[in-house]
Amino acid sequence: MKKLIFKILFLILVIFAPVSAMAEVSVHINIPLPPPIIFPMPPVPVVIPETDVYAVPDVQEDIFFYGGWWWRPWEGRWYRSHYHDRGWAYYRGEPSFHRNIPSGWRDNYRNHQWKGHPWEHQRVPHQDMQRNWQGWQKNKHWERQNSWGVQGLPQKRQSQRGTSGPQHQQGSQQHQQGGQQQ
Repeated sequence: MKKLIFKILFLILVIFAPVSAMAEVSVHINIPLPPPIIFPMPPVPVVIPETDVYAVPDVQEDIFFYGGWWWRPWEGRWYRSHYHDRGWAYYRGEPSFHRNIPSGWRDNYRNHQWKGHPWEHQRVPHQDMQRNWQGWQKNKHWERQNSWGVQGLPQKRQSQRGTSGPQHQQGSQQHQQGGQQQ
């Protein structure tokens, strides 16, 4: 009798176990990647005054370097990469640094003006930026170097700049890998 019950249970498991395995649900969302931007040579960015954000003024698209990542918006989404010309991955949300970048920064760049003050922006060679950005940010290099090249710019407290406080740390914690947020 025990053998019969065991055989019936075994038969039930063999029949119904594959059915429950087939009931699995899978959802995939494909987010398109931005088109590549072709650079004949590595970009030479400028530092946006009152931030530690580097921007590439020579291309039509907004491309920024901040916190060891290259950033770019495309079709209402943000993407980032460790390289300026490849490896873009979707980033959920807006990076915290971007809230401190005026939408008219390109006009300011072209007009050599920042908040009504003359701006003698300095181009930063790609290799210098890649090698030194971390130390420059930690030591407030651009803040100490003639206020980012803006003459007569009043000094602001660190909390007003917004790129080094809790918001910056939060943005750093939103690290993604392989296009997905951790």
